[in-house]
Amino acid sequence: MKYKHLTIEEREKIQEMLWQKSSTRSIAKTLGRSPSSVSREVRKNFVPHGRRYLPRFAHKQALEKRKSRGRTERLKNQKVRDYVTSHLKRRWSPEQISGTITARIGENISHEAVHQYIYDQIRRDGCGFLKPGCEDLRPYLRRRRKRRVPKGARRGQRVLKPLGLSIDRRPKIIELRKRIGDWEGDSVESVDRKPGINTVVDRKNGLVFITKLKAKTAEATIQAMQERFKYIPQEFKFTVTLDNGPENRDWENIEKRTGLKCFYAHAYCSCERGTNENTNGLIRDYFPKKTDFDMITDEEIQFVENELNNRPRKRLGYRTPLEVFSRASVALRG
Repeated sequence: MKYKHLTIEEREKIQEMLWQKSSTRSIAKTLGRSPSSVSREVRKNFVPHGRRYLPRFAHKQALEKRKSRGRTERLKNQKVRDYVTSHLKRRWSPEQISGTITARIGENISHEAVHQYIYDQIRRDGCGFLKPGCEDLRPYLRRRRKRRVPKGARRGQRVLKPLGLSIDRRPKIIELRKRIGDWEGDSVESVDRKPGINTVVDRKNGLVFITKLKAKTAEATIQAMQERFKYIPQEFKFTVTLDNGPENRDWENIEKRTGLKCFYAHAYCSCERGTNENTNGLIRDYFPKKTDFDMITDEEIQFVENELNNRPRKRLGYRTPLEVFSRASVALRG
């Protein structure tokens, strides 16, 4: 039997019989409806403060809900959807999109709305198949998760002795991120353990330098860092925090040739270089694991560096790292 929505006359009859203290089954029999339909109708539209059922209010509510029946688009309009989609494909996070959309196109959405829009394209909240006419945007998210899951935590591992000065002896001012010039460095490996890229990022503004390595040696790493810091003012060269990889073992030459004071994070504590780890994850959006960097040109690496340095950041008030660094450089010269 095909279901039909309740009419205003039926709702008024429900009100009348409720006044007469009729049972739900009696009302259902009079209307030719199932008892569950009547019970659900009364329960959904029972006004608590007046302890009564209002048929016209109930009918108005039903018509309002019917207007949005079958709605598939979560965001406000096509202009917003186009902005969200295009910037997701540029590897912007939902927060970065939410933080800049008002200034760019005069609309306002939350980052949660962006997340919901992404996962609404897939049936069963990401567990099913792609809906007809939709696009799977999950691969453009930072973690590319098929479903939304709570954040977890890693278990600790054994701790090894650092190569040089421990992060425990690093000046406390670095933790505050109050100045430009405190950097974090690491290497991103190529396929088959071949030479990859060296990354160095500023803790305060997120400015990153990405350099292709010629070899998996300490000397190659020092040359890459020396080349990138050659034109950086000494006022922006305080410290660099590194991991305990063999490519970072020659800390004395790193200090001598870059002008940076070296400190080493504890082994297996990537959170102590959180800015660098997060940046490496952003780079992996462009160069996934098993990328052969021998096949990647310097121009492609420069493109990724420019994209990241011109991406707005929430902690910078949605300014870009390059914008913040450039203003600081101008102020320094002035």
